[in-house]
Amino acid sequence: MLELRGHGTLKATGNKTLTGYAAVFNSEAVLGDFSEVIRQGAFAKSLATGSNIRALYHHDGTALLGTTRGGTLQLREDAHGLAFQLALPDTSHGRDLAILVDRGDVAGCSFGFKVRDGGDRWEQRGAQLVRELLDVDLVEITLTSDPAYSDTTVAMRSRPHQQGFVDLNRAWMDTV
Repeated sequence: MLELRGHGTLKATGNKTLTGYAAVFNSEAVLGDFSEVIRQGAFAKSLATGSNIRALYHHDGTALLGTTRGGTLQLREDAHGLAFQLALPDTSHGRDLAILVDRGDVAGCSFGFKVRDGGDRWEQRGAQLVRELLDVDLVEITLTSDPAYSDTTVAMRSRPHQQGFVDLNRAWMDTV
């Protein structure tokens, strides 16, 4: 089952290249009945396999913004999280998104993933159930106005490019 998570603050400065973090490590998000933390290395296998990862607008497959296979989306893990660089397309979705990021209306990121076998760990901490994501199969990153994690970032870069709704409680219940 594909799971979706979101984060952040976006800022546009006039070009059509977005940069930022689609996920931030060791940052806890409260997702209804449980909290979730992404650990460093959670995306390493996905990035190493060279699988095609898409960039979308609001998790909408018809609002494609770029792909790793096409070279328009670049992803890397660093000590802070899952960093990205995205060359926005000259499409209605790309142009609209550039305006919404510039205005501050779209200010976060999210990602869609599947947990690999043994890729998460659950722990009861007092009254709070906490899930740690250790190894996930990354399917997509998305730009959104409503991220689950508040500390992801997106910024519009000025230098030229060089080559619906998800019920998280239901999604969690479907994975347990």
